[in-house]
Order: sequence, then structure tokens, then C-alpha cells
Amino acid sequence: MTSPVMVAPAVELNALRPRLQTKPQSAVLYGICAVLLFGPLAFGAVEPWAVFVVQSSAALLFLLWATLAVVNADLRIAWNPLFLPMLGFGVLTLLQLALRQTANRAATSSEFLLYCSYGLVCFLTVQCLCAAQQIKVLAAVLSAYGFAVATFALFQGISSAGKLCWLRSPRFGSWIYGPYVNHNHYAGLMELLVPIPLVIALSRRVQRRHKIIAAVAAAVMASTIFLSGSRGGMIAFTVEMAVLAVVLMKQRNRNRTSLALGGFLVIAVALPFWLGGGELLGRMVSISRETKAEISGGMRLAIDRDGLRMFSGKPVLGWGLGTFADVYPQFRSFYTNFLVDKAHNDYLQLLIEMGALGFGVMLWFLLAVYRGALKKVFARTPDIDSEVSLAVILGVTGILVHSVFDFNLQIPANAALFYVFCVIAAMEPRFSLQKHRLSRSPQNQQ
Repeated sequence: MTSPVMVAPAVELNALRPRLQTKPQSAVLYGICAVLLFGPLAFGAVEPWAVFVVQSSAALLFLLWATLAVVNADLRIAWNPLFLPMLGFGVLTLLQLALRQTANRAATSSEFLLYCSYGLVCFLTVQCLCAAQQIKVLAAVLSAYGFAVATFALFQGISSAGKLCWLRSPRFGSWIYGPYVNHNHYAGLMELLVPIPLVIALSRRVQRRHKIIAAVAAAVMASTIFLSGSRGGMIAFTVEMAVLAVVLMKQRNRNRTSLALGGFLVIAVALPFWLGGGELLGRMVSISRETKAEISGGMRLAIDRDGLRMFSGKPVLGWGLGTFADVYPQFRSFYTNFLVDKAHNDYLQLLIEMGALGFGVMLWFLLAVYRGALKKVFARTPDIDSEVSLAVILGVTGILVHSVFDFNLQIPANAALFYVFCVIAAMEPRFSLQKHRLSRSPQNQQ
């Protein structure tokens, strides 16, 4: 069967891209990059003005892309396996609104618009990210950006006296680190970004001096995960490194790369201990007994139990996207002066707000991500596509592990970057294929 929408297969798409990829279309891609870089600097893009910037920027970039497609008389759409579960999630949210199955219609509508902006950013990434040179530039930009944010976080952690950017005190007391009010969300950003320079440092396609620069950047970024004091971040980073070690063991020349990875880990772990000292050691020792007790009095376990009771109240479609803060007070089983507006477990909050149907869509989404990524990572001959997939799937894995303990995917800056990494992981191979086809094109043979 054929779809009414013209979708270019992976190989044809790569053959067409040199003609289609114009400077304005590249501007759309780098506009997306600017949106992703803006989020963390805007304190995670959690405030209304920052959310508006993200949403309006995504809409304007989509209009620019659509205008270019119409002007060029070329409406081909590059497909991605994640588009269907993303559409399915949107349909479920619209059903909640249409059937009045939401506890707060305004909150659900607001969250739906935010998820639409994530969808637009992901769609545009798939359409515009198609050249090997583009992915190299983006990798360099994200690596430099992560290093800059980590360096800023180091200096702020020493001298900020509990103020964001040395100027602003949060309305509610919190553990500030870097540009984030919550140190766990800073750790989430680094979990996404660290694998990029690390994979560059381990690549056989990169010059030695560039490898050294990338390794230093990765080590500084990784050390700040520990210095931030985020126990969930420490666990997530450990899982990322374990997954990377497994991948390297299955590839050729694994002895040399494994040795390089070992050296990186020694530096990445030694640096925070040198800077953080006894305070960091005490924080790590407390992981086994306090992972669920960062909120005072073991509240996270209580929230988990209350959340399961909430799910049992509306198990199919849930209470409505974005309504946890409105519904939870009637199920809360303990007294607290704090506002509990998140479940501190992204999986549980999704189950509560979207029900079993929404949770099933999430599983469909993640299955498509890992199926597409692992097929490229374990390709017979490693290439640019496999290295790109390895970097993004490591970041995705880290956030998914951390989501058991926190709510990184409720922070727009981290969520937008996470979803972009997911579509890159799931997309069909295109960077190495493009280079291969271009080398055989008649134009290049002349």
C-alpha cells in the first residue's frame, strides 16, 4: 500500500538532498539548534516567557520550512518511525479534551501546545538534518556548549552563594547548579550532552588533537554530574558508561578504545573528588539509603504509592495531560508545606496523566527508538551513522534511567533535546549513505 503523503525512502532521500539542501533550509536547522541551546540558559525554559519563546520559535521555523517547500515546489516529507507514536500521543490528548476526560482543561491544552512544539522541532530536524557536514558541525557546537555550561557551573558552584547567575534567588529554596534551579535537571542536561564529545574522542575518524579536546570537554562535563550532587545523575551516568563499554566490546579494535575509555573514566571520576572532597563522598555513600528520600521524610516513596492510587481511579485515559498538580492533593497521604506538583518519576506521572493507553504509546515510542538506533550501532561496518546513533542513544538512555528518580522530561529544555535525540536515533541511515552516493554521482565523476 502507498501513503497519500509523498514520503522519500532513505536511499532516494539521500540522493536528492544535495539538490534540496539550500542555505535557507540550513538556516532552519541551525534555528532549531538555537532553540535547543536557548532552553538551558533560560533556567530550563520552565517560566512562561521561556515556554513562549520555545513555542513561537518552533512555529516560525515550521512556517519558514513550509514556505521554502512551497516556493521550491517540493513537498517531499522524510519519514521517521517515531512520527506515528507521536501522532498517537497527540490523538489521545485531543480525546481527553474532546471527551472532557481531563481534570483541568486549561492545563491539558497548555501542555498539548508544548508537546506540539516538541513535535515541530522533531519534524524539522528529520527534514533538514541530512548532510554529514551538518552533523559534524552540530556535534562540535553541542560539545563546546556543554563544556561552556559545565565550566560556568563549576565557577558558580564555588562563588554564587545560592544565586542563579550570581544575581537571582529562586522563589522557593532549591539546590541550584549551573543555570538550573534544580541540580538534578542540570545533571540531566549533562547526561544528554556528555556522550557527544566522548564518542568523538573514541572515533577513528577524528584527528588526534581534536580527540584530546573532545576528551577534556567530556571529562569536565562528566565531573560536574558528580559535583552537582545528583544521585540520580550519578546512577544514570554509570549506566551510560556501562552501555558504552558493552558496545565497545562488540566492536573491532576494542582493546585500544576500551583503554581510552578507562582513562577517561579515571579522569572524570578523579576530577570531582579533587574538587568536591568529602562532601561528594558522603553524597555517594548515601545513594543506597537515600535515593528515594531527597524530598524530606521519604516523600518520594509516598508519592509513588499515592500515584498508583491515582492511576487506579482513571486507568484508561488518565486524569489529563499536565493535571498532576491539580489532582494530587486529594490523594496525598502525608502532610507537607511543600507544593508537590510533579511525581518525581516521569513514568508514573505519564501513567497517571495519560492512563494505560498513553503508557502503551510511550512503550511503542521507545521500542522504535532503540530498534532504529541499535541496528545502526551494531552495523557490520561502523560508520558516521553508527557513531551518531551511539552518542544520542547513550544520552537518551541516561535520561530514561534518571526519569525513574526525577522529572527531567517535565523540563522543556531537557525534554526538547531528548526528543530531538530520539528522532535522530530512530531515523534511517543517511549520513554515510549520502557520502557513498555522492562519490558515485555522474557530476563527481567528471
